[in-house]
Amino acid sequence: MAGIFQRTPKLWTALRHLSPHSTLSSTARTRLSPVDLHTPFLTCSSGQFVAATRKLHGAGAGGLKPSPAAAPERLPFSRVTQEDLVFFRKILPGRTITDPDLLESSNVDWLKTVRGSSELLLRPQTTEEVSQVLSYCNSRNLAVNPQGGNTGLVGGSVPVYDEIILSTALMNNILTFDSISGILTCQAGCVLENLSLYLEERDYIMPLDLGAKGSCQIGGNVATNAGGLRLLRYGSLHGTVLGLEVVLADGRVLDCLAALRKDNTGYDLKQLFIGSEGTLGVITAVSVLCPRKPKSVNVVFLGCETFEQLLRTFQLCKGMLGEILSAFEFLDSECMRLLNTHLKLSNPISECPFYVVIETSGSDPTHDGEKLHNFLEEAMTSSLVTDGTVATEESKIKTLWSMRERVTEALTHDGFTYKYDISLPVEQIYQLVTDMRQHLGDRARSVVGYGHVGDGNLHLNITSPAKDPSLLAAIEPFIYEWTASCQGSISAEHGLGLKKRNYIYYSKPSQAVALMGNIKAMLDPKGILNPYKTLPDNIK
Repeated sequence: MAGIFQRTPKLWTALRHLSPHSTLSSTARTRLSPVDLHTPFLTCSSGQFVAATRKLHGAGAGGLKPSPAAAPERLPFSRVTQEDLVFFRKILPGRTITDPDLLESSNVDWLKTVRGSSELLLRPQTTEEVSQVLSYCNSRNLAVNPQGGNTGLVGGSVPVYDEIILSTALMNNILTFDSISGILTCQAGCVLENLSLYLEERDYIMPLDLGAKGSCQIGGNVATNAGGLRLLRYGSLHGTVLGLEVVLADGRVLDCLAALRKDNTGYDLKQLFIGSEGTLGVITAVSVLCPRKPKSVNVVFLGCETFEQLLRTFQLCKGMLGEILSAFEFLDSECMRLLNTHLKLSNPISECPFYVVIETSGSDPTHDGEKLHNFLEEAMTSSLVTDGTVATEESKIKTLWSMRERVTEALTHDGFTYKYDISLPVEQIYQLVTDMRQHLGDRARSVVGYGHVGDGNLHLNITSPAKDPSLLAAIEPFIYEWTASCQGSISAEHGLGLKKRNYIYYSKPSQAVALMGNIKAMLDPKGILNPYKTLPDNIK
């Protein structure tokens, strides 16, 4: 931090006067249920109840199952026999796992809320091996659960019943990197953090950054269209992924692994598989466009008294920081309480109802520091922020980012967590948290909101001492009806998986869902790939 203050003394002056109680002292400166389809729901703008009805297309008179996480009946897939094991051991010697102890972690999701009963884990190393596995499974009508780092939050990465787990963990080779164009081509099992380290040594970075980067794999990131902390600056994977290699359900290899920024020949087939959650094919290799590593990175942690002030800060930020703005994240005071209580993380500034993490990245430290100073001075003068601190050194940047990235971890210590990943018009994202608190009263232990203001993505999390069906019935479908009333999306970046599949109609019209079913039937007519996920139960 000392460096940037030496270069831009005005920035130091602005931060020092953020509030009369600023923590920017001489030391602080250097650290940084049953679905009732006729439930009244809230309007997005006023927060008042209006009578409304949301009809789920094709749900039938009985509606959906009591919980979106409830599994449907097992489909008539074959079961693994000794003959099947002989085949798999032949093509995957030493990588055909049947030991229950070794299978345990692959059968349970990261949240430990979904547990499968698979008795077979396959660990291929090449696309050809994946092709052989899927060709055989398709001929035998054996269901397959593709699995990357198993960091998903909607039950999409683990078996529901006894599906064969097909892990891409050993497909972890970087194939090529073009240091002129910045195009990286790698196998699907490469861990995101390893790719980031590889690229940083070559003066590049990955276009996405996730809290789970130490475990998640790039193939899983693409299969779920993961968003993350850099989407505001670099866009979604639909734009940064240039090519894919995918093995289809019958074992055919679809080679669309282009390394071209422009290719307008026919349909852009790779887009079908980005966000398909392993239901249309198994991604085995990815080509991604990577930006240059910024020479100047600053992270600011600010406090705001109201969410309206936070939004006005975002507006000001976009206008004054412009091209160097790379992230604008928020968390509320309840998140901060959990971070302090469960992870013993200290608040780097004074207590506020809302906190903002702003990251800038550019090529000129002096230029960036000056722009940041002007922004902070204006935010202070306008009384939009009450306190703040800045970091430019890598260790202190990580400290500030941990206040945002570790909220999910803190929640796991607070009890059973109901997680919702909602996309809304940016001015409405916190109103849902406020209305949910009022709606639930004292039935929940904690109701917290945090997420990506830059792209209107709210992570609403609700905890209780234990799994509580009555609490779930109060949350759902209330949250989906509220979101639908705002023309929002019930899944901004986590996907639908097992838990949210039957609520897709709150965000997509029946014609679109039917077309998705047609695409699934064409590419996977036997339905062996990641069954019971993504598409609703009425789509066969």
